[in-house]
Amino acid sequence: MDKKILLVDDAAFMRMMIKDALTKNGYNNIIEAADGEIACKTYAEERPDLVIMDITMPNKTGIEALRDIKSSDPAAKIVMCSAMGQESMVVEAIKLGALDFIVKPFKADRIIQTVQKVLG
Repeated sequence: MDKKILLVDDAAFMRMMIKDALTKNGYNNIIEAADGEIACKTYAEERPDLVIMDITMPNKTGIEALRDIKSSDPAAKIVMCSAMGQESMVVEAIKLGALDFIVKPFKADRIIQTVQKVLG
């Protein structure tokens, strides 16, 4: 599988956990960003097939980055990650065009299930 996936989370261990789950399932073309601002720049340069992005981050939140990426590329495939208790942000993300969301702490099989559903 040569689908390019952009992981966006300010917590390095979260990126590592998601990356680990993805690589174990054959997704090896993974790029990372530590906040929403870097995510927007990286998206423009790399044009990944999928973005998995945290909602709560410094510099630019996941919601702001989602809005910016979708305005530059309406076809962008973005899945949001959120902690429990962020339901209002999840609803906003879906309204802005996020395809799905994964609640933290998440299980590897939930990540893979979502990635396979979104990438087809």
